[in-house]
Amino acid sequence: MIEETTDVGAAIAGELQLLDPNVRASRSLAERLLDPDFIDVGASGRRWTYEEMLAALPEMSGAGADGPLIESSGMTGIVLAPGLVHLTYETLFGGNRARRSSLWRRERGETAWRMYYHQATPVPAGEGQNES
Repeated sequence: MIEETTDVGAAIAGELQLLDPNVRASRSLAERLLDPDFIDVGASGRRWTYEEMLAALPEMSGAGADGPLIESSGMTGIVLAPGLVHLTYETLFGGNRARRSSLWRRERGETAWRMYYHQATPVPAGEGQNES
């Protein structure tokens, strides 16, 4: 049980780092947090690979020390299997809400957790916060 709590905590810490404008603006910092097999399906429906995301992230909204902050809420996680954590939460950015889901994995023998998959789904205007 303690290991599961530690694993979820490590995934949440990584997720929060990826929401940090300074991390988003730095390829080298983001690189440490994304798995080389990373795939993202954005709120727009666009599919991003590891290299595409690392190249684009510094130019995306929410990057840079003086850029707008991405607010997160309701972040929870569960261990799906050894070395695999699933996180869910909501974000508010520029007046737009999205429900987010990510998979974090730690390769056998490694200590670092990395985001393996991420998906964002827009929340329709007027829909209640944190509803299923």
